Amino acid sequence: MSGHSKWATTKHKKAAIDAKRAKAFAKFIKGIEVAARAGGADMAGNPALELAVSKAKKNSVPINNIDRAVKRGAGLTGEVVDYTEIIYEARGPQGSALLIECLTDNKNRAASEVRVGITRNGGTIADPGSVAYLFNRQGVVRLPKGELTEDDLLMVVLDAGADEIMDEDENFAIVCDPSDLRAVAAALDEAEIAYESDEMEFIPSMKVDLDVDGARKFLKLYDALEELDDVQGIYTNADLSDEVRAALDEEQ
Repeated sequence: MSGHSKWATTKHKKAAIDAKRAKAFAKFIKGIEVAARAGGADMAGNPALELAVSKAKKNSVPINNIDRAVKRGAGLTGEVVDYTEIIYEARGPQGSALLIECLTDNKNRAASEVRVGITRNGGTIADPGSVAYLFNRQGVVRLPKGELTEDDLLMVVLDAGADEIMDEDENFAIVCDPSDLRAVAAALDEAEIAYESDEMEFIPSMKVDLDVDGARKFLKLYDALEELDDVQGIYTNADLSDEVRAALDEEQ
């Protein structure tokens, strides 16, 4: 979903695949419902809905689920869909910081669950603004490396507005200004280069390296938050060295 730094590879190895898939589907369904509520069920006149549906299809969300989400969001089923976006700020072990992005139909429930998830797993609730300044909102397109090199990608996306290409083990992440995200994705489409996601994310201005003990505690905190239904994304400045990841892998 988000925060795909080096530690995420370790985290994902121990994640339950079915649970991850269900959580991802729920995220895309919520995005469709929000877009349909805001602009109606007609994709021809609702670019945000068209984009949300396209992302869901790209990630193998069943078409029946997509159709129901469009109708539910547009009010065609008699249900009321009203989500609020909230961002919580937290501190983790060894100076790490987290932004927890929620999309919820019950602000009190979301606040309570996020607070409990943080405090019971070694984190600390942070005051508004005390963590957010460590991040910049940017567009990010992720894709598997395959046979691609960084230079190959630069040739395709530089003129579309890409600012940076980050190496994330088996993937590349193309970072750009939010206003250039669609152009970067379109450039990849035109070059017939498949990508996994194109999202707005909070990118840390500086990374914080964790040792083995800190990483272990951080992953427990991250896992607890990621399991919450209202959490759409978690962004962090936490990072792991190859040595720390290897040590964690040996523990599994």
